[in-house]
Parts: sequence; C-alpha cells; structure tokens
Amino acid sequence: MAIEIYRDAWGIPHLRADSVTSLAHAQGLVTARDRAWQLEVERHRSQGTSASFLGESALDWDRFARRARLDDTARRCFADLERRDPATARWVRAYVDGVNAGLERAAGAGRDAAPEFARTGLAPGRWNPWTPLGVWLATHILFAGFPAKLWREQVATHLGADAVGLFATDGPGTSGSNGWLVSGERTVTGQPVIAGDPHRWIEDPGVYQQIHLSCPEFDVVGLAVPGVPGLAHFGHTGTVAWAITNAMADYQDLYRERLRRTGAGVEALDPDGIWRRAARHTELVEVAGEEPVEVEVIETGRGPVVIGGPEGIDGDPTGLPGPAGAADAAVRAGSGTVGDPIGPPVAISLRYPPRVTGDLGFGALLPLLRARRVADVDRAFDRWAEPVNVVQAADTEGGVLHRVAGYVPLRAEANRLRLVPAWEPGHEWTGRAETPRAGLTGGVAVMANQRGPAAPLGVEFAPPHRHDRIAALLAAKERWSAADMPAVHTDTHLASATALLDHLRRLDALTPGAAALRDRLLAWDRRMDAGSADAARYAAVRGAVVRRLAAHPAFAALATPPPYPDVFRPWLALLPRVGFALEHLLTAEELYGVDRPAAVRAALEEVAGRPPSGVWGDTHRLAPWRALEPETPYGEPGLSGDHDCVLCTSGVPGLTDLAARGPAARYVWDLARREDSRWVVPFGASGVPGSPHHRDQLPLWLGGELVPVVTDWALLTKETDV
Repeated sequence: MAIEIYRDAWGIPHLRADSVTSLAHAQGLVTARDRAWQLEVERHRSQGTSASFLGESALDWDRFARRARLDDTARRCFADLERRDPATARWVRAYVDGVNAGLERAAGAGRDAAPEFARTGLAPGRWNPWTPLGVWLATHILFAGFPAKLWREQVATHLGADAVGLFATDGPGTSGSNGWLVSGERTVTGQPVIAGDPHRWIEDPGVYQQIHLSCPEFDVVGLAVPGVPGLAHFGHTGTVAWAITNAMADYQDLYRERLRRTGAGVEALDPDGIWRRAARHTELVEVAGEEPVEVEVIETGRGPVVIGGPEGIDGDPTGLPGPAGAADAAVRAGSGTVGDPIGPPVAISLRYPPRVTGDLGFGALLPLLRARRVADVDRAFDRWAEPVNVVQAADTEGGVLHRVAGYVPLRAEANRLRLVPAWEPGHEWTGRAETPRAGLTGGVAVMANQRGPAAPLGVEFAPPHRHDRIAALLAAKERWSAADMPAVHTDTHLASATALLDHLRRLDALTPGAAALRDRLLAWDRRMDAGSADAARYAAVRGAVVRRLAAHPAFAALATPPPYPDVFRPWLALLPRVGFALEHLLTAEELYGVDRPAAVRAALEEVAGRPPSGVWGDTHRLAPWRALEPETPYGEPGLSGDHDCVLCTSGVPGLTDLAARGPAARYVWDLARREDSRWVVPFGASGVPGSPHHRDQLPLWLGGELVPVVTDWALLTKETDV
C-alpha cells in the first residue's frame, strides 16, 4: 500500500496513493490524526452512547438515537451496500481501517494529540464498517426538520390550520446554504464558476474538512465530512465541479400510533384494523456520573417510535396538545379500538427513507470522485438518497447541471403537513417521487433554499431574500471571475428589515427619543455590518417586538411546548418561531387581534429609553457548538451578517444575538484553472486545540477572504511520518 501525505501552508491534507482503496485508507488515517476527538464524538452520537462520557447533557440525544434506530439503520444500509455494490463497501471498509489506525496513534500520543481524551477519561474506540454511514445518518436525521410537523400540529390545534402559514419560514432547527453557478458566457475566462457557502451549526472542529485526494483513477479537491469517505457535497476534479444546497424537501413522516401492551409485548393498530406485534426491546444508556437509564425501543410497521409509548406521551393518551387531543381521540374511538372509550394511548413514530429502503446513497460517492463531465455527476446523483439536495455542476466543455437529488417518497399530501394517524388507510408510501430539474436564467443559477426547483417536494422554504439578493448582485455585472465571488459571499444587506421599518414609518406622536431613533433607522442602509451602530439598534428594536408579540395572550397556548423530548424543543419554542417568522407576522392582513402598531411603538420606546451602547458585532458574536468546552475559553469574535443576509449568521431574534449558525465553509470552484479556486472554513484544518492550524483560517473567514486551492505537489510539504 503506497500512501503519501502532504500538507500545504494551512495544514490542509493532500493525499496520494496507488489505488482507490489505499487512498480511502489514507483519508481515514489523516482524518483520525487531525480530528480524533471529533470522530469519536460523532461515532458515539451515531450509536447513542455519547452521554457515557459527556454526561447528562447528551442523554436526550442518546435516547433519540436509540429510539430512532440510527445505528441499526446504518448496519442495515451497509449490509445492503455489500450486496448491491461490493466495490463501494470495500472502499468504505478501507476508510474505516485508516480511521482505526489513526485512532490507535491518537490514543498512544496522549494529551498532545487529543487533550479531550485525557479530560474525559475516554479512550478512542474502534470503528465498525458501518460507522461512516451512522455518522452520516446522525448528522442529517434532523436536517429535513421533521419536528416542524410537531409545531404545525400545535399551531393548528390552538389557532387553526390557517395559522400554520404565518409561522412558515426557515426555522431555528434547519440548515440552509447559498449556491450559485455562473456559466462561461458570464465569466472573464469563458469557463464556469461555482461558488457558495453551506449554512449549518458552526462546530469546533468544523463539520467540513478541506482535502485533496489523488490516485491513478482521479485527482479531486473538495470538502469532506469527517468520518465519511470521499467528497459528497462539494468537489472539483479538474474538468468538472459540483456543489449542493439543502432542497428543503419533505421526506420524513410522523405517525400517531395506537399501542397497547400484551402478555407477549407491544401491539400497534394497523390501517386494516388489526392489532399487530411491534418489535420491542430495552437498552441501557450509560451516563457519566449518573446511574444508567433504560430506554424502551419500539418499532411498528411505520417505523421507530420516537415519542411516547404504550402509556401515551407523558401521561397524555391522545398524542395531541390540549382539549383538541381528547376530542380527536373520542371521535376516532370506534375505529378498531377496544377498552378505554377514547381508545388506546397514542405515541409518535418516525418513518424515514434509509430505514425503509436500506439505502443511504453511498453508491454515489465513488462515481462522483471519478466524474469527468456533468453527465457523470448527473448519473452519480441518480444514486443519491439522503439528504435531499439541489445540485449545481459545470464542466470545462460547457456542460451545466441544476437538479434536485435524493429520495422523496410518494404519499398523501397530509403526510407532508402534519402528523397522520397510523390506524387509518391512505398514509402509506407508494413509491419514489421524480426529482425536478431546472435551467439557468441569464447564464446563472442561484439556489438559497427558496421555493425553487424543489417546490413540488417541500412544504416550508427559506424566504426569497438571499436568493433575490445574490441574483441581483450577479446581474449587476456582465463578467465575473473567481476572485470576484467573496464580495457576494459577504454581502450584508437585510431585505427582510422592510416589514418592521414600514411599521416604524407609520408611527406618529412619539417621544423625542423614539422619534429620533425611528428617523435614524429609516435612514439606515440596512446593512448588518459588525461595526454598525444602526444595525445594533435595529436588532434591539426587532428583538423587543418579537418578545412583545410572543407574550401576547393570543399565542399563550403556544408558549408551553408539549411534553416531547428536549431534542425537539428548537422546533417548538414560541419565541424563536416568532423571531424567524416576524416578517410574515407583521405583514399578515390580520393577526388574531394583536395590535401590531402598538407592539412596535412600545418596542421602539423601550429601546429609545435604553439604546444599545455599541455596535452590532458587540452582541452578534460567534457561538460555536463544542462537545466539550475548552479549559481556556476562546474570545469569539463579533460577526457581520444576519439570518436573511447572504452572509447568513443566525442568532435568534428576541432571545440572543449570539450566532450558532453560519457559513460552515466557503468555496469558489473555477473551471478555467482549478488552482484559481478558493476555499475557507471557520477555524482550521486541525481539530487539536493548540495546533497551529486549529484556528488559523478564522481571521480569513471573518474578513471574507479565501485560501488558495493548491494542486501542484511541488508546492506542498511531505509529512515525515507516513
């Protein structure tokens, strides 16, 4: 096995091997060297064992992972991969062998390599062949935001079905991206450029890993997900490049289940009126410093039960909030039920494609690395499954691609909107939906999670502001180069401010301080720059409006989330829902008797009485997720941007300006000269605290600068310990 590991000036790994499997081994090896702690955290999260060393704070996730059968689904999918695509299965095994070799080295190196192991007393464990699939699944199981259906159920129950649309927006638990393709007719080189930035939770170490993979079959640069072989989302082979954004499709269903205990176990009521045995067992979740917790795992013909059980949901036998739940249960009591007049207790099960099909789409990964033209990328994404993405690709022969890829089931419209009753017919999956394709407009294609080509497959999409702003910026210039793209990445114009500013404009009879603040905000350039005092004032007024609307009695029934597991709380908390839907709530024709001008007036007067003393970046600071906080906290920087800016750095209006979400990477793929491509990540190539490459890209990421993509091996430094 011939393997060579090189590094560039930023510590980014460049790997060269004599075969595809040797290269996969090298990718696993170098990832474990650079990200040992991160890999172990992700392995444990996929298995539902992270509380064993992170403590009670990780318990709710572990419960969900066990109940949703994440590890078991990964096993099934790998077994299916071995049957259908043994070459890809061998490639994944080679990657896992490399990870295990790298983790052995990390364990032997002690604190210098991965200090978190010493702090927690955790020793790196061994990866199984299906662990990369489990990592992928755990990373994306909440990506499509199925818990939003729990929220819609709440809103419809308490305010009526018409109210659901008021809160429909890119919510706090979802992830998005910007992506744009400029064809050769609109570039200075005559060759296409693809650019963008995936918006995800900002994690330290980062969720994306810059890497260069080379063997006799291919030579590719791109962004890998640590723990997963290949370059699934973003790559450039020299003659073709691709990138993705979240399609915002709906492909996971929640079923209300009627369960009952019998002497033999648990039964579920099926749509044909027959009680059938559900799979059931218990598992123990170890919790550091606490007693183990027993988790009951139940799976019906629809899928794993993720909320509640045979006794209902925290004592509520209906599975719905409020009196409507009891009424619903009473109405349905005659449908094949026995015993209690309102029917057996209700739990909630999750049906998601990999659990049903045994396919996570890993069969697309090797064909992507081998792609030479757009047609190759297109065929590879025909095998894509999870998550559902919008793909943009271009090649050096003028080929372009703009399509949706992934598995979306065919089923009733009701399945997509809310919870559906498992005991009623008509809610089964009947096949796989066709994935739409789209073309370019004016030589460009822009995707920013708006209601675009994936519209037939989704329910809620991002507001159009980011898409419209990117399209306008690209239209303002006839010819673009790769070097021009950071100006688009970092644009801070906030179009969604219009709704609130229009309310401010109509106010009269204000106190002098409030009138001055109103006039100042109306003259503001609507740019959420870190150094802007006016952006800070706008955000303060916005937050005050959000808090006042959320506190209104009209929404009181939504203020207390139902007794669902904490892992679903980001989708169920009222204040964030109001904050992210503020534009809709302020512009709706009527809002349940809420006096919106009075709320805006009171918020303006409140902020005028105690205006922010600084600038936007003073409170809008980076707040990355870490499995274990550092012994010496970092002074995280202030940020430009906001939720609806192209520079999407998201706080939670009304709750906090701290930004936990933002660009998890930025990239520019130049098809004219791959070496003119650029990329950057929020922190660095190394996940080891104290490493020179742990946070060396942060200043560039903050300033909108990008790191050169190096493809010339003569410009790289070979590691001495290969």
